[in-house]
Amino acid sequence: MKLFEKYIVKNYLKNFFVIFIALDLFYVGVDLLTNYNNIPDSANLQILYALFQGMNAVNYVLPLSIVFGMIVTYFSMIKSNELICMYASSISKKALVRPFFIASLGLTMVYIGLNCTEFAYANEYSSNLKKYNRISNSSEDLFLKNNNQYVYFKKLDPLKQVGYDVTIFEVDNVDLTKIIRASVASFIDNHWILEHVSIVYKPHVSSLDDPGFRTENVEKLKMMENFKPKIMDNIYQSEYALSIMDGIDALHFFGDQGVNTSKIKATLFYQIFFPFFAPFLIVILYYKAPMMGRYFNMALIASSFAFVTLVTWSGLFLLSRLSANGVVISEIAILLPIVLLFFTALHFYAKR
Repeated sequence: MKLFEKYIVKNYLKNFFVIFIALDLFYVGVDLLTNYNNIPDSANLQILYALFQGMNAVNYVLPLSIVFGMIVTYFSMIKSNELICMYASSISKKALVRPFFIASLGLTMVYIGLNCTEFAYANEYSSNLKKYNRISNSSEDLFLKNNNQYVYFKKLDPLKQVGYDVTIFEVDNVDLTKIIRASVASFIDNHWILEHVSIVYKPHVSSLDDPGFRTENVEKLKMMENFKPKIMDNIYQSEYALSIMDGIDALHFFGDQGVNTSKIKATLFYQIFFPFFAPFLIVILYYKAPMMGRYFNMALIASSFAFVTLVTWSGLFLLSRLSANGVVISEIAILLPIVLLFFTALHFYAKR
């Protein structure tokens, strides 16, 4: 990396982290003031709640901080005449925009990587702390379909990955063939391990000589591969707060079941493609910014850049919510605007 690139990246990251931390703390502070009467009395749970809310705030403030960091860095370089000196040293605009773009792209990839982990469930955990004074929220009376099975959970704890009072109805077309009951079921190695199992076989009776009902008791039984508790819990509650890995699993699993997966796809598109608007917008704003401040009102231009960033972010966020509610398909609401931003940024970069 060249010296001027190191200098730009260093200043950009410094401004980014200052803005990011400030916005994140502001979000957490406002939330604590708003929900002060609803959060737990325990100091430990209050700290956990603030931590989870800070993680949840990253979804909103990180893309904005990426763009705002570039705006602050660029205009500070104009104010100190560093930018015009770099141009005078025969450094091209393309060479100067690359450090901004690469650094912002790296931050975006880190954020997308975080969404592959439990980080994606921070909002759910903070909501559970506020409502139930605990991180885990057990769902009750779940009735779901899995291939030729209809599964009922009296109670499901998705965090512990344990279900209680499980009943499984196996069918052949419309004919009930088997009823499986278990007091406890644990999700281990992508399978459900049922304990203290009672199986009732319902045979197909065509004559009086055919055998009737038959029961069997087993200690343990393995079944229902890849039927993940977190997927089950979120689909049941109509809350599509899934990590990227769980979202991909849910898309494949429920796609095979013939279930409408538009909301799951919208969530995945939002987590994977939406963050890329920040690096692409940085390139567009860079080529629209002046090279020196002598003939321009720098405060007005910087404010207009911040306004454009907020409008772009809010518009894309609104489209993503419409997609999540099934009003607009995710390919048009989320993917298409990001692709248009990409080609616009590429046009500016190639043309100049």
